Amino acid sequence: MAFFGIVGNDQKLASTTYSDRESASDRAARRRREQHHRSAAAADRQGQAWEAAERARQDRGSWWRR
Repeated sequence: MAFFGIVGNDQKLASTTYSDRESASDRAARRRREQHHRSAAAADRQGQAWEAAERARQDRGSWWRR
């Protein structure tokens, strides 16, 4: 029964077979972090655009400020 010879050493086999590959859970965690980073960068750009538009609006002035 050759099958029973490999029971118990599955971690050792996996460590040698898949040692150079990223695990599925690590890949999912990395993708979540990357997705958060992209959305944070977009929010930063949106905030900076709003700030620039607000500053331009305030610098334009109106008839009552002249």
